[in-house]
Amino acid sequence: ICFQSLVIERFGQETWDKLSSVAGVQGTFMTYGVYDDILTLRLVQEACSMLDVSSEVVLKLFGEHFFTFCKQAGYDTMLKTLGGNLTEFIENLDALHSYLALSYQEMNAPSFRVEKTEDGNMLLHYYSDRKGLYHIVPGIMEAVARELFNSKVTMVVLKQSEEDERTGKKEHVVFLVLQSDQAGSTRQQDHARHSRVGGLHVTLRRMRERCVSLAGRRSGWDLVRTVVLLGKGSRQCTFSPCYPDKLWMEEETFCDAFPFHIVFDEDLKVKQTGVKIQKFIPGLQTGDTRLDKYFTITHPQVTFTIESIRKFINSQFVLKSHRDKDTTLKLRGQMLWMGSLRCMLFLCSPKLRSLQELQDGGLNLADLAHHDATRDLVLLNQQRLAEMELTNQLERKKEELRILSCHLEAEKKKTEALLYAMLPRHVANQLKEGKTVEAGEFEVCNILFSDVVTFTNICAACEPIHIVHMLNSMYSKFDRLTNVHDVYKVETIGDAYMVVGGVPVPRESHACRVANFALGMRTAAREVTNPVTDKPIQIRVGIHTGPVLAGVVGQKMPRYCLFGDTVNTASRMESHGVPDHIQLSPTTYSVLMDTGFDLRERGQIDVKGKGQMTTYFLFGNLRASEEIIMGRAAGGSCLYNDDLQSEKEKAVPHTEQLQPASKPSQHQTLCPAVTFTLQLFVLFFNTLVNI
Repeated sequence: ICFQSLVIERFGQETWDKLSSVAGVQGTFMTYGVYDDILTLRLVQEACSMLDVSSEVVLKLFGEHFFTFCKQAGYDTMLKTLGGNLTEFIENLDALHSYLALSYQEMNAPSFRVEKTEDGNMLLHYYSDRKGLYHIVPGIMEAVARELFNSKVTMVVLKQSEEDERTGKKEHVVFLVLQSDQAGSTRQQDHARHSRVGGLHVTLRRMRERCVSLAGRRSGWDLVRTVVLLGKGSRQCTFSPCYPDKLWMEEETFCDAFPFHIVFDEDLKVKQTGVKIQKFIPGLQTGDTRLDKYFTITHPQVTFTIESIRKFINSQFVLKSHRDKDTTLKLRGQMLWMGSLRCMLFLCSPKLRSLQELQDGGLNLADLAHHDATRDLVLLNQQRLAEMELTNQLERKKEELRILSCHLEAEKKKTEALLYAMLPRHVANQLKEGKTVEAGEFEVCNILFSDVVTFTNICAACEPIHIVHMLNSMYSKFDRLTNVHDVYKVETIGDAYMVVGGVPVPRESHACRVANFALGMRTAAREVTNPVTDKPIQIRVGIHTGPVLAGVVGQKMPRYCLFGDTVNTASRMESHGVPDHIQLSPTTYSVLMDTGFDLRERGQIDVKGKGQMTTYFLFGNLRASEEIIMGRAAGGSCLYNDDLQSEKEKAVPHTEQLQPASKPSQHQTLCPAVTFTLQLFVLFFNTLVNI
């Protein structure tokens, strides 16, 4: 989740979408979900390739962002109180990970250890099961030092090796940590300065001892005067603990007060145990029993020797008993080295997350000492686990709703695409809103009709499925051309294809658009094979220009229909046409005559219902190549002046791009699969009508 946040914040949502797609990440991450490390490594690898940077840069950037991410997640107060300086902060990181493991049980966190060298330098030991991710550490530490301790940290890798002093962790990296404050002085310089001041501290300590020795002989004012004079007016508040001469506690009382504790020597021989440990591990009552016979160290993952334990003395230790029947006891606590006795004291308590684990371990709350915070931890964490489960359920439901919403949106788009294929977009939107669509009159438009030559003979000579395949192939090509030239497909009836330009969106170039569309139709039809002859099919095309009345007809299956003599004349231009030719009426010719098209007069013909009429043939466009007309030219060359004007309008501010609400949006063509379904329906409907 943090890596996703980093990519989106630094590089944008599109970069994350592309990265997650390449890495094979689907859906969203769940807060308490468990994900394999392979996924993390794959994301890092793909990010390096996509951003063209090294893994060291990506991981360090991730480390810096991870600290900010944790603060934003609500851990800022906890991080601020983890230590008073960077050393204390690092030494308590393992304790923080142990706490987080209560919520994230499958978490496999790294481990840290701080070591001070003789010359005062700080060495940071990093242990992890994940190889190659140690570059995250400098990013985190630099952010911690900058945000929490107002200092600057520089980290240098001194050693990188396979683990030899621990068990379980596979990688051990040693960093040299150089820390400086805002003024730029390093800790080595501070150490030298503190060494010079150290003499003053010794002098002040001697002053306090002298004052104590004079306490019985001088008055209070004399003592104050002595301190002020010798200390030159400075006072320091120091604390020195006072230890008793002997331990005022019986052995039995100590074992009862601390029911979970173990004392063992350098040979791991148990010298003393709490009464509750003896209850669950009876073998510890035997004298000189080795501790490693009954327990293994699970955290930190070190070898079970005094030397290894003393190296990690500041870490929190977890000991796990060897399985005895059906119960396993885990003890969590602190190791204390008693130098005078040459023994180690393990002061601990059972490691429990819930009441269920308490019962599984054969324990009761009464087995825990009243002063032990484990009692409260178990009860509070039980409620926390219930809240976590509720959070998990809510996240799962949220993810299910998101997926359902995506599916619903996809289905909605399919439905709208089908609706917009049957009706103009602005008309369909009005019908969806329950409004009445009024009929509109268009003073001038261009109507085109086309049909397949000898279509009846083709239907009689082959199977119906072949007819469907042929029409679907041809109509799919025509549908694409309607989108190229922005003309409106009115309907298809059998082999007839009807298109109009200038309706429902008025266009100045509607005549040129329909003419270019007709040229594209003729070229596209030659790419479709006749199922009977295996030769390219031929079509007849007719175009006429004039006024029409347009409106929505019907309620159960509403259709956007055109009415007027212009429709009849255009149909006559097609039916009286010549195979593989585009016939134009006189009005269409007058509109196209000076627009760069190759027009030739056919002569007078007898048109049914119209009498004698001089018609013309359209052979080509002298200003545009076939690739441009078919919409295959690279760069999408613009054929029409009004399209150029629209592109210029897109460059102006958004407020100037707003168009009147009455102007409908551009028509979108239907996908081939939906077109095929509609054409199949039309064929079936025509068959019923013929019957």
